[in-house]
Amino acid sequence: MTPSSAEARKAWIATLAKAPPARLADLMPSLPPHDLLRAPEVGAVMVRGRTGGTGAAFNLGEMTVTRCSVRLGSGPVGHAWVQGRDKDHARRAAVIDALMQTDAAADLAARVIAPLQAEAEARRAARAAKAAGTKVEFFTMVRGEDN
Repeated sequence: MTPSSAEARKAWIATLAKAPPARLADLMPSLPPHDLLRAPEVGAVMVRGRTGGTGAAFNLGEMTVTRCSVRLGSGPVGHAWVQGRDKDHARRAAVIDALMQTDAAADLAARVIAPLQAEAEARRAARAAKAAGTKVEFFTMVRGEDN
């Protein structure tokens, strides 16, 4: 896998993992035949943080995740880790990951991945606009007697 395709795969896996499960099911209602390598299972991972993004790492807490691995009949293997306990979401994301490694990638990118990325960007922009509405600008005025 070339570095560019590895980066592309990271991007679509992240998009699938963060997608609202109902929306992902709407965009990909039926799944092709596949074998479960790792049936969807729920677990927990430790989330780590850094103060200011650069300080010493510390354990922030645990997060529930569901993981799944599948193999398509044609051979590609797909993996997914999603936040929460939605086993269908993990399975659907793993199947789409596997399909994105086949000739169906261009169609899936246009039909599933691109709309999810656009919707995620719209949600980010809406959050940023809402946060911008609460922004306070501080300024200093110089008074004549302060000279």
